[in-house]
Amino acid sequence: MTPTVPRLVRGAPMLCQTESMTPSTVLVAHPGSELYGSDRVLLDSVIGLVHAGQRVVVTLPEGGPLRDALREAGAEVVVAPAFVLRKRLMRPSGWWELVRTGWIGAGAAWALLGRTRPTALYVSTITLPLWPLLGRLRGVPVVLHVHEGEASAGRLTKAVLYAPALAARRILVNSAFSSAVMTSTYPRLGARAEIVPNAVPGPPSPSAPREAISDGLRVLFVGRLSPRKGADLAVEAVRLLDERGIRSTLDIVGSTFEGYEPYEESLRNEIEAAGLGGRVTLHGFRSDIWGFLDRADVLVVPSRLDEPFGNTAVEGILASRPVIASDTSGLREATDGIPTAWRVTPDSASAIADALVDLAARWPEVRSQVETSRGIAADRHSPQRYQTRVAELVTSPSGRR
Repeated sequence: MTPTVPRLVRGAPMLCQTESMTPSTVLVAHPGSELYGSDRVLLDSVIGLVHAGQRVVVTLPEGGPLRDALREAGAEVVVAPAFVLRKRLMRPSGWWELVRTGWIGAGAAWALLGRTRPTALYVSTITLPLWPLLGRLRGVPVVLHVHEGEASAGRLTKAVLYAPALAARRILVNSAFSSAVMTSTYPRLGARAEIVPNAVPGPPSPSAPREAISDGLRVLFVGRLSPRKGADLAVEAVRLLDERGIRSTLDIVGSTFEGYEPYEESLRNEIEAAGLGGRVTLHGFRSDIWGFLDRADVLVVPSRLDEPFGNTAVEGILASRPVIASDTSGLREATDGIPTAWRVTPDSASAIADALVDLAARWPEVRSQVETSRGIAADRHSPQRYQTRVAELVTSPSGRR
């Protein structure tokens, strides 16, 4: 998540069209309309395509803040039914909904492909399994952007999840970890895959960390509220700091997926039971997180399971804040070489608490290194570089200008 809508980068070259030519159409399919990690990456992809002179039509299953941001970026947006593969649909209780939404979504997708007659189909994430197949059947070159890295899934589950990639002409992957998981299931996909590090815009002018933290650490969590993301571990870490006589506060910014409401309720109960009601605050979803990072001393990213990448961790680094992240999968890539990043044992509140204690003890040193960290992250995740490369890969058969 980031606080501002990415703007069209000025001064980038027009890649595929001239003003005298009728622009070709790229149809883009995306599974949601919020402004979390993959949503913002999709927005940067669309900005790159628009800047390359393409007519971009984006289909979303619902309205939301992403729809408005896409229109502002110059894309046409169509809200239409879609089959989005959710975990709840894989259970027997969800099979009827799976069949029903699959049938309706396939019809809507087929009609939209016929109506727009795109020269390329860009499918964002593997949770839209019908789109690559339908694009292939329509004779449209398909580019699939893989944001997932389901290493912990069983062999059959991964075979089903990554099967749509077999219909794609080209596959963009957000990290080496995600690519390795995909090719371990279907090795032949490696020849079609290219790693494109996520664009992660930073704040316009990040503030420096506080000079002193004598009044207690201000800890921040940003992300989905789910067991996987581990907001409860951050709460437990604050409780453990209390036991050690170290005062801290925790701001939790994020909301649940549909079906995960009981997790949020359990989180509230945990906060109340620990007596942290006055120092742990749930703010819900916020599209603008820079204000929260500006007030925070440290960002925690305590994911329990593998993450394909770590957009949130990079955002913390770009905001000139130290980051404590689980030592796993894509989070390793996101924090690699960053002097103000701590990597801790996954699923361990005590490891997070230990890192917070260490960070507080080394605060002057940390403050002196945040600008170095920010420079590294800004160079790696430049939005302009990302936008240009995605446009090349989607619009050019060879992926070159």
